Amino acid sequence: MRRAPLTWPVLLLVFVAGTLHAEDVRTSTVGLPVRINQLVLPGTELEVKPPERRTPVVLRIVNVWPHGTAFRYDLEYYGLEPGTFDLKDYLRRKDRSSAADLPAIPVIVQSVLPPGQVLPGELPRQPSPRLGGYRTALIAAGALWVAGLAAILLVGRRRRKAAAVAAKPLTLADRLRPLVEGAVAGRLPPGRLAELERTLIVYWGRRLNLRERKPAEALAVLRQHPEAGPLLRQLEIWLHQPAGAGKIDVAGLLAPYQNVPADGLEVEALPS
Repeated sequence: MRRAPLTWPVLLLVFVAGTLHAEDVRTSTVGLPVRINQLVLPGTELEVKPPERRTPVVLRIVNVWPHGTAFRYDLEYYGLEPGTFDLKDYLRRKDRSSAADLPAIPVIVQSVLPPGQVLPGELPRQPSPRLGGYRTALIAAGALWVAGLAAILLVGRRRRKAAAVAAKPLTLADRLRPLVEGAVAGRLPPGRLAELERTLIVYWGRRLNLRERKPAEALAVLRQHPEAGPLLRQLEIWLHQPAGAGKIDVAGLLAPYQNVPADGLEVEALPS
């Protein structure tokens, strides 16, 4: 199928479009987007500068193509306030080389308000209301919550500790301690010392299966026993040589009885 030849009106339109210049003045109104197509600008490729806070014109590059030693652009812009502006002021080169050789791209942005219409003034800046009361209330509530939680944890820990102490069963060492401390202080009479000695001999005799031996032989074995011997030998010193008792390690004497139940030996506590 043969293509129809270009007519003269079409050729004329192409010629006019190709001869658009950057210096041609474009006119628009505030807020109305305007498209500039196929605009050839010399030099290396361009990009839009980062917009400033109060820029009067917003510009963007829609398309770009190489055009010999230059580039051809489709641009779109709209004005935010009326006035005459140069779009080249909003462009820069990507390679950061000088853009001083760019031709002017003048645009006119007209106001949509009728002549003599006064624009509303900008509202004065006022600081935002402080949230001091609400923030203070939140901080106070948080502090009270943390303090309450700490108090609950502390009271709970004390209660658990007291319950653990109360639940811990007494040992034979707990029952013997006041008697031994009374003997160290010289407050336990000889009769009680002798009774305690006989009770310990019977206890260790049953525990070590010495009931079949003669009393003297069993006592000799108990004196040399690593657990029964220390307290029995100390009781003999208190009975026979009270003045030479010296410094006594009560904890060491009671160590063999730490894991023995309190009812494992029939003894009476020292009267107060």
